[in-house]
Amino acid sequence: MQECLVKAYESFDKLRDVEAAPGWFRSILLNSVRDLYRKESAGIVETPIDDVSDYSLYRKIAEEDPWPYSDTVHIDFLHSFSEDDVWAVLDRISPKHRIPMVLVHMEGMAVDDVTRMLGAPKNTVLSWLHRGRKQFERELWEYARDRGMLREKARSRS
Repeated sequence: MQECLVKAYESFDKLRDVEAAPGWFRSILLNSVRDLYRKESAGIVETPIDDVSDYSLYRKIAEEDPWPYSDTVHIDFLHSFSEDDVWAVLDRISPKHRIPMVLVHMEGMAVDDVTRMLGAPKNTVLSWLHRGRKQFERELWEYARDRGMLREKARSRS
């Protein structure tokens, strides 16, 4: 983000239309992200395949039952998070998985647009999205447990 702000500051005099500033800034941000991915992809980085693909927040909530007297236990669990909590959980996810998730699920961008922006094949971006969602589910549960947001019954089982 700092690199993006520096680039925008250095080239601010080239901005001709102030109304176009949001799109101009987004382009700088996406180009910075693309440059970061190019640097990372220059070397071979092995990512261990962990059990994140098998993780299911829905199944975890059903097993742990943090609200035993609720008919809407999954909704009650999700409603216990504030917007700040969601951002804190997103910060726990690797940037490789967080960036496509934010672009697709929060910015509402199409996957095809994200693949062009990141310069990655569509199947790779879809894989990042899937793994990112699974990481988010796991981190959401861990965050709730760490913050004492779960009832005693669920905490004693973890």
